[in-house]
Parts: sequence; structure tokens; C-alpha cells
Amino acid sequence: METPNVVIYSTPVCGYCKLAKEFMTERNVAYTEHDVAADVEKRKEMMEKTGQMGVPVIEVDEQLMIGFDRAALANLLNVEA
Repeated sequence: METPNVVIYSTPVCGYCKLAKEFMTERNVAYTEHDVAADVEKRKEMMEKTGQMGVPVIEVDEQLMIGFDRAALANLLNVEA
């Protein structure tokens, strides 16, 4: 199976961002993280993709998830919840 391209837009103080990153790390899912509190360009990119500023925004092979939903993320990543 091909490895998915996973990107998470987050902030350092976001609890759900931390949970999402822990979820992926525990399942050995590689991801790229963008701190939208510090990176203005990535914040703009996230807002253009979603139309809002809430985090986390998780992108799996161009499919967007706003917020952290364990079951939905497991389904997108094809891993156990």
C-alpha cells in the first residue's frame, strides 16, 4: 500500500492538535506539521483550503479534515482507530 501524504496545520497550544499528532505517531504515520501560529504563509494556505481558522486541519492525500475525529482519521489513513 502506498504511503499517504499527510499534513497537519496546528498551533502549539491546541489540545486536539496534540491528540491528532500522538494518534499518527502511535500508528507510525509520517506527517508534515505546519505551525499556523508562527507561519503566516501556511496560515493563509490553510484558510484558503478550508475557509476558516480552526485547528487542527489534517490533509490526507488532498482530503481535508477539520478537527480531530479519531474514527474518521483512522478511516482516511486506513489504520486502526
